[in-house]
Amino acid sequence: MKRIHFTIRGQVQGVGFRYYCQVEAVRLGLTGYARNKSDGSVEVEAQGDDVALEEFEQAIRRGPRRSEVTEVEREELSQGLNETAFYIG
Repeated sequence: MKRIHFTIRGQVQGVGFRYYCQVEAVRLGLTGYARNKSDGSVEVEAQGDDVALEEFEQAIRRGPRRSEVTEVEREELSQGLNETAFYIG
């Protein structure tokens, strides 16, 4: 399983972005988390198979209707975790 860390910038806090990430992750069978950062960005880690992660990345680049994603940083991590769900932090 692959694990990817994302930092999403733009109008991504206060617009349901973390919930959107959770809904998409659950739909795709991914585990991980989404949490707000103090600099106004959202940090997301997602773990699962390559096809699901690719679709998830496309979804977070779009974001929910009220968001405006201006930048997505992506880093593939070498170590996965044994999570059982996708959490909002």
